[in-house]
Amino acid sequence: MRSSVLSFIGGIHPSPRKGLTDKKEIEVLKPPKFVTIPLLQHIGDPCEPLVKKGDAVKRGQKIGEPKGFIGAPIHSSVSGVVKSIETLPHPTSGKSMAVVIENDGKYENHNSISEKNVDILSKEEIIETIKEAGIVGMGGAECPTHVKLTIPPESTVDTIILNGAECEPYLTSDHRLMLERADDIIYGLRVIMKTLEVKKAYIGIEDNKLDAIKTMEGAAFGHAGIEIITLKTKYPQGAEKQLIDAITGREVPSGGLPRDIGVVVNNIGTAAAISNAIRRGMPLIERVITVTGKGISEPKNLLVPIGTQYSYIVEQCGGLKDDVKKVICGGPMMGVAQYTLDVPVIKGTTGIIFLTSDDVQVNRERACIRCAKCVEACPVYLMPLMINAYSRQQDYETCDKLNAIDCIECGACSYVCPSKIPLLQNIRTAKYEIINGQDINI
Repeated sequence: MRSSVLSFIGGIHPSPRKGLTDKKEIEVLKPPKFVTIPLLQHIGDPCEPLVKKGDAVKRGQKIGEPKGFIGAPIHSSVSGVVKSIETLPHPTSGKSMAVVIENDGKYENHNSISEKNVDILSKEEIIETIKEAGIVGMGGAECPTHVKLTIPPESTVDTIILNGAECEPYLTSDHRLMLERADDIIYGLRVIMKTLEVKKAYIGIEDNKLDAIKTMEGAAFGHAGIEIITLKTKYPQGAEKQLIDAITGREVPSGGLPRDIGVVVNNIGTAAAISNAIRRGMPLIERVITVTGKGISEPKNLLVPIGTQYSYIVEQCGGLKDDVKKVICGGPMMGVAQYTLDVPVIKGTTGIIFLTSDDVQVNRERACIRCAKCVEACPVYLMPLMINAYSRQQDYETCDKLNAIDCIECGACSYVCPSKIPLLQNIRTAKYEIINGQDINI
């Protein structure tokens, strides 16, 4: 471990609020009677269903096929019978087609599930295995992992970074994963290193998780090229570009990707999922989430089947308290507020937060006082107050010149604004208009 604690310029220090669950071991949630599995759980177009109403399915069976390269297959998390395929509420995309499966309680694995020997697999075979396992970014971004690991000929990657920062307040699922499944994380990282033929890898962990740092150092001991990096506890330390900056000092160019500067970044949960796919042959059909906040009776870290409804999880955590005012999928900074508990856990669900009236403040927006706190906090060196002003005037051409497209939507600007201006929302509007006004291949 390096002696210094690394970080980036800018950022903020929200209250971590991780004490409700950071000492709680991961519990395995008993699967519900029904699972609702959306066909959209990745960047790109939704999958096409491979099953129909009345079909019998088994655990780990592929039930959705992506339409193109930017996509990931969807698998059943239980064995049972398909009850319907219909448009249903989605935790991050409003609504989506989903496969509803009645759990028969047998949990019979599909015959496609079989462990593999990574030592005899080529890098192309490893990427195909990861693709067929439906693995996506587990930190919430949901970029298909096989896409990240497919490096074009014009790019050369020499460094792998695993993100163990977990900088969002409340969330502790990655923390617990590092404490309880460190060997799987290291195995998955070694698979990534073999696939990309890279000899140097870092695992970045914030210094409020000293137990995880110690555990990961122990797991990495003896594995050449893997270094555990201590990062300063600061938001958004886990953002891809900020992580690269802090650990390597390299800067991703505007409009570029980490691979353009020789780096690939994955979440520690993604590495664990790769390990599960290789060692046990199991596709991505379950994940660890944090269920927390003052509004839930029994905060927990849970291993949950994909497709489990929030309402069922609430029941298994003792129910809601009377004063719940907001439910968020993900962290409070970048998560998505929910209007119903009839939504399922998906591959990118890092946690579910239940906030009370003590946590939720409704503030009246006031005029900008040009204090530049948003400029100081912005981790990508933008001028949020200026982009906000031109966005409100619908002058998206000027927003583009101000590099609005480089905003990582961390919300730091809105958090520090003393006038409570919805800076992020207006910058998002500008980004949307810029992207839709250009011929951009996202």
